[in-house]
Amino acid sequence: MIDHVSLAVRNLAASAAFFEQVLQPLGMTRLVDRQTSVGFGKTYPEIWLNARPSGAPQSPDTGQHVCLRARSESAVIAFHAAALRHGGASAGEPGPRQAALTPYFAAFVFDLDGNKIEAASFPKPA
Repeated sequence: MIDHVSLAVRNLAASAAFFEQVLQPLGMTRLVDRQTSVGFGKTYPEIWLNARPSGAPQSPDTGQHVCLRARSESAVIAFHAAALRHGGASAGEPGPRQAALTPYFAAFVFDLDGNKIEAASFPKPA
């Protein structure tokens, strides 16, 4: 079980403002503000942004990404739209996908530092 994820960002204030908008459709809010980190989550910080001002943007072909659960397809769509409105880039439009075990609905975005973030909604069991 994963407890939290940390992302390196070059401009903490700009990235925190970006993630406030992008994570809102997924039910996450800004919970912790520190001098060099900001934590977002539902009831505790699940995603940390860590200031790395001298860091380089992530290469789009690293193969790394973080996937966050969304409650619905509409939340996935809102996540993607918020990212594009606030300076992110699409890394995969919202739509149906096939996982190893089940179909799902997801979208991928690059944040301001090139970190690849996915939001995914899985069908409820019948």
